[in-house]
Amino acid sequence: MWRASVLTIFPEMFPGPLGISLAGKALGAGLWSLEAIDIRAHAIDKHGTVDDTPAGGGPGMVMKADVLAKALDSLALDSIPPDPRPRLLMSARGAPLTQSRVAALAKGDGAVILCGRFEGVDERLIAARGLEEVSLGDFVLSGGEVAALAVLDACVRLIPGVMGKEASGVEESFSDGLLEYPQYTRPALFEGLAIPEVLTSGDHGKVAKWRQSEAERLTRERRPDLWEAYQARKKP
Repeated sequence: MWRASVLTIFPEMFPGPLGISLAGKALGAGLWSLEAIDIRAHAIDKHGTVDDTPAGGGPGMVMKADVLAKALDSLALDSIPPDPRPRLLMSARGAPLTQSRVAALAKGDGAVILCGRFEGVDERLIAARGLEEVSLGDFVLSGGEVAALAVLDACVRLIPGVMGKEASGVEESFSDGLLEYPQYTRPALFEGLAIPEVLTSGDHGKVAKWRQSEAERLTRERRPDLWEAYQARKKP
């Protein structure tokens, strides 16, 4: 079973949207598990304090290393044998999450995700517990919980048996370094716009060629960074 452990000061946010649709059905079927650990339950004072003022001054608050360490250690990640799951910290300064990283996570045993809040997490905790900082993009959220939900959704859908057709996880954006080709369905005519004739021709070879061409066109127009990387990989 693919196991997810999320450390947060808002455990009531989970499973949230992960409790419905494909992820929810898979959760109920036992294809994956989810536990939300309340960081405040591991505070070392009676007030449940999880943050303090930044060393050196400045605005906001910083999540405390000692409290977070207790919360992480409650999972016995360093037991013998050690828990093989990667330890992720949702952080705006982290490495951008990619589909290849998601696929690698989905093939593993699961993930431990720490949801940052406030101005961030004490740097000593990140080093001491070997956390991998992960970002969803160049923007800032109020906390890591929404980002954690997105990461889990991306991973869970790739677990065998979750999606109806295994091909659904292959022919989509980023699976081969390109954006996905345009999709169409009935009715054949919508407000004067017809489905491209090639898609109704019944010629699977022509359909495949059209889809590849359109995926390349969209990637070239919308994501020159992806297109450049794709072109580089094609070079002998």
